[in-house]
Amino acid sequence: MKMYFLLSAFILMGSCAEKKYATKIKNLKESIDIIDGDLAKKYAASITSEALKTKLYQFASSDFQGRATGEEGQKKASNFLADFYKSEGIASPIADSTYFQTIPEDFLPEGTNTSENVLAYIEGSEKPEEVLIISGHLDHLGIENDEIHFGADDNGSGSVAILEIAKAFRKAELEGFRPKRSILFLHLTAEEIGLQGSLFYTKNPIFTLENTIANLNIDMIGRIDPFHRNNPNYIYIIGADRLSKELHYVSEKVNSTTTNLHLEYKYNSEDDSNRYYYRSDHYTFAKHNIPVIFYFNGEHEDYHKPTDTPDKINYAVLEKRTKLIFATAWQLANQENKLLMNSDF
Repeated sequence: MKMYFLLSAFILMGSCAEKKYATKIKNLKESIDIIDGDLAKKYAASITSEALKTKLYQFASSDFQGRATGEEGQKKASNFLADFYKSEGIASPIADSTYFQTIPEDFLPEGTNTSENVLAYIEGSEKPEEVLIISGHLDHLGIENDEIHFGADDNGSGSVAILEIAKAFRKAELEGFRPKRSILFLHLTAEEIGLQGSLFYTKNPIFTLENTIANLNIDMIGRIDPFHRNNPNYIYIIGADRLSKELHYVSEKVNSTTTNLHLEYKYNSEDDSNRYYYRSDHYTFAKHNIPVIFYFNGEHEDYHKPTDTPDKINYAVLEKRTKLIFATAWQLANQENKLLMNSDF
């Protein structure tokens, strides 16, 4: 009889704990207020498919020779990115004229030349020490068997999306709406050879990792995968709830009030055999307990092939996905408090 009462007590305690947790999650979800939603939409409207297309045809051209880490084409790509930020008057966090975080040869896999991450930022108006990182890798596979791997989707699409997001934030800044928190636009090298660019950054951060509030990582957002040929209005969201359920709910609320894309979560499953959560640069930040979202369109028939060319990009979808990421970044940079972590519950 005594054992029965003890067992009943444990069941009751467990039930109460579950109810309290469910209530906290419900309250968290309902407490998210969209910050300056009309302003976010106004500046998101400056992101256009035409501008994305123009940049991507340059970035994924034969001039850049597939952007292999440390090679001439990748250097040209880095200069292309830096020149854009200079032309827009968007500063470097390192020095006014230094947009490169140099990664020495001895840090990279054997046989790889010195490379560099490309960094630009907008300083926050109220909480400049707190930083949101918007990232994507700039490198690709280079030339193999005398064929250029253009990498238009992987990750030319993410690279030019970051440029357009930065331009939109710069437009807002010039019109008197600087974000409350700082935003770092981080183009990472050497992702294709083991996430080396993000690893180097986290070992040598420009802003302390403790003050990095989140990482929005963009890697392949310009194509449609085989599962969505009849419904291109989607994006895979990976990792958003792993460290911060609040980030997940922010992402959903921003989407429902702006682009209304279908947010796909199947690759976020912890038993996903593709293990995408571990395969792009966001994971390096997640290992440091920084909340992340990985934006991804899924693999397609041209993945890691020379046929991944800019003529196959769906620019209308690329525009819409880029606007979602901008609006999410706007919310995170401007909301009152930093994200709650799952460990806070």
